[in-house]
Amino acid sequence: MYTKEQIAKTIDYAVLKPDQTVSGLEKHAKICIEYGVFSMCVKPCDIKTATQLLKNHDVKVSCVLSFPHGADTTPVKVFQAKQAIEDGTNEIDMVMNIGRFMSGNYEYVLNDIKSVVEIAKANNILVKVIQESGFLSPEQIAKACELSYEAGADFVKTSTGFGPGGAKPEYIDIMVKTVGRKMKIKASGGIREWETATAFLKQGVHRLGISDIEAVLGGRNRK
Repeated sequence: MYTKEQIAKTIDYAVLKPDQTVSGLEKHAKICIEYGVFSMCVKPCDIKTATQLLKNHDVKVSCVLSFPHGADTTPVKVFQAKQAIEDGTNEIDMVMNIGRFMSGNYEYVLNDIKSVVEIAKANNILVKVIQESGFLSPEQIAKACELSYEAGADFVKTSTGFGPGGAKPEYIDIMVKTVGRKMKIKASGGIREWETATAFLKQGVHRLGISDIEAVLGGRNRK
C-alpha cells in the first residue's frame, strides 16, 4: 500500500499547456509545495520563474526540451540544454526525434540523444528520453529504449502527453523487459487516477508525469 506522500515523491508535475501564464505558474508552484512532489516540469521559457517560485523548497525543477515533436536540429537541442541548465533546471525531458526514428535513421537518433546527454552529464543533470510510444510498434518501443540506453540517458519515458496513446501498461512492460535493469522508467500521459498511478509503480515505473495532482492523490479517498 502506497501513501500519498510516497506517490507524490514520484511525480513530475507537468505544467506544459500552451496557454500557461506566469500567474498560473505561481498557482502550480504552490500546489507542488503543498503536495511535496518530486519536481515541477515546465517549458524552457518558464525555468527561471519556476526556480524562483520553488526556491528554499524541496521541489526540483525539470523541463522539456524540443517539445513536443523532437524535431529541432541537434545543435539547437544542445543549445537548449545549455540554456536550460544555465536557467536552473535539475532534469531534462528531451523528445526523441520521432520522424527520424520512424524513418529508421537510428544513428541520427542515437547521436541526437547523446549530444544532449553529454552536456547534461557534465553538469550532473538527469536526462529522460520521451519516445512518444503511441506512435510506435512494440519492436520500435524496445529499439527506442535501446538507443536511449546506448546514448547514456537516465530514463525512458512514454509520452509528451500531447501525442497518441499516453502511458499504457503494455508500453511499460516492454520498457521494463528491455532496459528495466539498466535504466529508470517514467510513465506519462493520461494518468488521472490513484489506481492507475499505483499500478504503474507496481509494474516497475520510477517516475510519473502527471498534470492533475488533486485527481490522482484525491482518488484514494474516494474508495
